[in-house]
Amino acid sequence: MKANLGMIDKGIRILFAMLIVGAYYNKEISGTTALVSLIIAGTFLVTSYISFCPLYAFFGISTRKKGD
Repeated sequence: MKANLGMIDKGIRILFAMLIVGAYYNKEISGTTALVSLIIAGTFLVTSYISFCPLYAFFGISTRKKGD
């Protein structure tokens, strides 16, 4: 796995994950919507941690700078 996520992309993914978890915690989302949203949030956190997005790799996208 070659890293393909830049710092800004990681930050945005972490921010969205935190917003989803916050919405769930405050009971703004529930049921199936909450389940799907939490799975997406988990995916965002994992891909941010490992700096690799399989979907980006499939499409040949990289937001990582050459020097990183």
